[in-house]
Amino acid sequence: MPAASSSTSPPASGYRSVFREGLFAGKVIIVTGAGSGLGRCTAHELASLGATLALVGRSEDKLKTVQTELAEDHRHTAGHKIYSCDIRNEQQVRETIASIVADLHRIDGLFNCAGGQFPAKLEKISLNGWDAVVRNNLHGTFLMSRECYTQWMEHHGGTIVNMLADIWGGMPGMGHSGAARAGVWNFTETAACEWGHAGVRVNAVAPGWIASAGMDSYNEDYQALLRTLKHKVPLQRFGTESELASAAVFLLSEASAFINGTVIRVDGGVPNARHSWPLPQAERTIEYNGFPRYQPPAGLQEQTP
Repeated sequence: MPAASSSTSPPASGYRSVFREGLFAGKVIIVTGAGSGLGRCTAHELASLGATLALVGRSEDKLKTVQTELAEDHRHTAGHKIYSCDIRNEQQVRETIASIVADLHRIDGLFNCAGGQFPAKLEKISLNGWDAVVRNNLHGTFLMSRECYTQWMEHHGGTIVNMLADIWGGMPGMGHSGAARAGVWNFTETAACEWGHAGVRVNAVAPGWIASAGMDSYNEDYQALLRTLKHKVPLQRFGTESELASAAVFLLSEASAFINGTVIRVDGGVPNARHSWPLPQAERTIEYNGFPRYQPPAGLQEQTP
């Protein structure tokens, strides 16, 4: 992985997006889970393209840090607002969307990036643990989407991008998250049909093994497993946060105006790998990292004996 700038100091240059300058000028985009990882990276790319952002998350301190980063790195944009909200709480979500409309006067896009899970076998997951993950990943996506639709998009149109995962064929070791993300997949397809008449498009991104900061939250045993997974990817590497962000940005943009109810996999081809086909060592690979502040998770670094 390439070296990255410190998260506490501004980078030497701005976000290197593949999209045209000013693509989201005059647009207001909500990013949930904006305080870290994939949400933070996507927020930076959207800001670099002129968007005004509503940064949503549970940790106000993390959101303030990202808000400061945006002010340092993207001085041509301003007015980014932070909203501390537990997306599992219906009343908080309703009030947060109302505040965004009152403060920023419109909602053009929503990226439902927030989520969370923990590794566990199905028989070891308590009801509380199952409920916490499903409420976060599925219920929160539904509540944010519904409130954006009823409070603004129903009468003005807009775009919604949801977060899935590499759920194809099941998700052993994280069955609670797999079930929730499968629910988000079906919700995405349903909302795309029900809300299309209002000019609202609903799509999703499905990341595979992205080297994001969230990986450092897992215990050492699971991190040891994660370090082996790149060898199961046809491209023989992990993805970067920018590679996921660019897919979400595309779906939020006007370039995807006739894409609705679709999932873009960002996984290096993992579901296409077969037991009957040994994956050769990669001879070459092209990695995209447009985020100067990106820092690969420490837990993915190869361990020396």
